[in-house]
Amino acid sequence: MSEEESPAQRVAIGISFGNSYSSIAHTSGEGKAEVIANEEGDRQIPSILSYVDGEEFQGTQAKAQLVRNSKNTVAYFRDFLGQDFKSIDPTPCHQSAHPIQHDSTVAFKIKDTAEGAENTVTVSEITTRHIRRLKNSASDFMGKTVNAAVITVPTNFSDAQKEALTKAAKDAGVEVLQFIHEPVAAVLAYDARAEAEVADKIVVVADLGGIRSDVAVIASRGGMYSILATAHDYDVGGTQLDQVLMDHFAKEFIKKHKSGGDPRENDRSLAKLKLESEAVKKALSLGSSANFSVESLSNGLDFTSTINRTRYELLASKIFAAFTRLALHAVEKAQLDPLDVSEIILAGGTAHTPRIASALQSAFPESTTVLAPSTSPTALNPSELAARGAAIQASLIQEFEAEDIDQSTHPMVTVTPHLAHAVGVLCISGDPASGVFRPLVEAETPVPVRRSAVIATPREGGDVLIKICEGVREIKVTKPAPKPKPAKDEDEDDEDDEDDSEEEEEEIREKAWRVENVLAEAALKGLKKGAKVEVQVNVAADLSVQCFVREVGGKGGVRGGWSAPKPVENGSI
Repeated sequence: MSEEESPAQRVAIGISFGNSYSSIAHTSGEGKAEVIANEEGDRQIPSILSYVDGEEFQGTQAKAQLVRNSKNTVAYFRDFLGQDFKSIDPTPCHQSAHPIQHDSTVAFKIKDTAEGAENTVTVSEITTRHIRRLKNSASDFMGKTVNAAVITVPTNFSDAQKEALTKAAKDAGVEVLQFIHEPVAAVLAYDARAEAEVADKIVVVADLGGIRSDVAVIASRGGMYSILATAHDYDVGGTQLDQVLMDHFAKEFIKKHKSGGDPRENDRSLAKLKLESEAVKKALSLGSSANFSVESLSNGLDFTSTINRTRYELLASKIFAAFTRLALHAVEKAQLDPLDVSEIILAGGTAHTPRIASALQSAFPESTTVLAPSTSPTALNPSELAARGAAIQASLIQEFEAEDIDQSTHPMVTVTPHLAHAVGVLCISGDPASGVFRPLVEAETPVPVRRSAVIATPREGGDVLIKICEGVREIKVTKPAPKPKPAKDEDEDDEDDEDDSEEEEEEIREKAWRVENVLAEAALKGLKKGAKVEVQVNVAADLSVQCFVREVGGKGGVRGGWSAPKPVENGSI
């Protein structure tokens, strides 16, 4: 192999490259994904680079330079990669080095040499330096040189951005084996656990990031993932939560020190205010209260204060509500109902906030499991999900040839036909109207696929008709019967009527199935009492269906099938 390393020489890791923080992970000898700490002991490494007299600082040390060396500190640059200057939003970089236009790309003017000369450094070069530091941290930890990686990207990362990231990683000495979407990596991190059971489910991955929120609705079918819908909001993120606390403490400071001025009007004071507010936000995720303390916040005046979690949740209630609406919008965009959602996975560092998980619990039905530290004792660290998933994927493909990886990730392979409706079984005995539809292959399952199940027949046995049908999920709404009103005397006021109306029970919503088309039928005669029937359904790549039905323990069986549908005029099936 010319440019890429041969599979035998690869040492691959998983990299989660975020706007605010990055993480690196590898798989141990037992096959478990582990997040690697850098030289400073940080597993969540700020995606920040800073330069002082030509010396490069990264991570926590670089973040500390935002106060006294902001013009030579580059932050929040991931989304600028592969973008035109006119299309970027430079707002997050207000307190760090400002992006400028350089040719057709984005760059920063910083003093990154010992001579102190101001140089124009492109965002691609900044990314290369950042990935090189991540690579070196992983190499030092593992004791061998890392030269390949699976890197996570948002679902709306363009091809141009992926190409720019591939080039930047290559310049850092890292071969990009594959890009994996952040929400898919989060689901993979959970499904790869030893105790996890592979099941057909709909998963919502809600990521409240530093400067943006991303929600994805994923159909997990037999360990294969299909993204059904995504939603993004650049006005809801961790920085908005920081801003709520910054405004609160700034007002408290002004009340206490009227002559001290507003710390938000001075760049240095604002940087101190932001760093301490972020620390308070993290503390409130774990405890019920937190202390705010900054030396010389403004005009040489020190400031200390406290805030409890209840007050913080009240101040940030609009942001939490907006994030919940974004998750519900993504489900609606996927043409699903909240009742269809099996799990909600909270990802990102801000997902530690208990209020976010409780708000989603309230918005979704009780049947939906919210996987977050505050709601589930088995939940993984939300900050580590993307890196863990990427490391697992890296361990699976690092021994493949580059051509094999390209072929397996080609759209002809990954963009496969999916079932629009569920395929299931209807067991009928005696009354033709009897029988309950049981789905075997859920909608949105990629084909070809095979599913089998054992179903119970009527206790009395006898002749049974098995129908293989298409089913459509419906939401059945049941309104509670009105409660009888107690008899009242004529002298009583009508004021109690309003109280009675408020106490009315909410309507009950539940999933139900409607049978659409019968694909195949099989009749079994003379079944024993309490007999069970095994049903196997095969859906081919051309959407033709074959089924096999037999009595468990019996001899022989019945085979049937349904030919593939004809393509419609636009070429779709």
